[in-house]
Amino acid sequence: MTASPDDFRLTPEAVKVLAHPLRSRLLGALRRGGPATATTLANALGTNTGATSYHLRKLESVGLVTDTGDGAGKQRLWRAATSSHSWERTELAHDEDAATALGWLERDYLRLFSTEFGHWLDVAESWPDEWQDATGMGDTWVTVNPEQLRALRAELDELFARYHDAAPGPGARRMTFWHAMYPLEADDVPGQAGADRTVDDTADDSTGGTTREDRS
Repeated sequence: MTASPDDFRLTPEAVKVLAHPLRSRLLGALRRGGPATATTLANALGTNTGATSYHLRKLESVGLVTDTGDGAGKQRLWRAATSSHSWERTELAHDEDAATALGWLERDYLRLFSTEFGHWLDVAESWPDEWQDATGMGDTWVTVNPEQLRALRAELDELFARYHDAAPGPGARRMTFWHAMYPLEADDVPGQAGADRTVDDTADDSTGGTTREDRS
């Protein structure tokens, strides 16, 4: 992922701290809802204040959250240190524990997407027609090499940044965009016997499926 100025690049230490069910949820809650105390977060997430405070301090220890200094008395007011975080798999691969933590974290995000998008499907019909028609899901595929794929990711990041920085229009609501890039033929690992076929070599492998579905 192309990092924005307000992005936290996960270190081996940070990913090992973040790969925890409550810590991941705490960071997400602070990014979505803004600064909050441990008590407020505990109530929102259905846990206890002591455990919440402990895990917030763990996140603070690696720079993912910070104390605003605006809390009253012993109630510390916490905020997310950045609006996003990113990682490069190969930067973490040399640390076995970090690689394992990243694997858990990525699958946790997959579970989160399934939960959140599933909830949207449950309530979508209650939204006005214009919102139902504007939202949706889709997929497409492209044939690129690693350099081209990185360029594509950078262009997408720039596009989202432009909308993120733009003034909201009338009636605007926050939208979330999940995207994942992975090989269409994930079992054809480059360098393995029979895997390094060219685009022309695979031209006859078409299943006749659609290349894009804008909305389901």
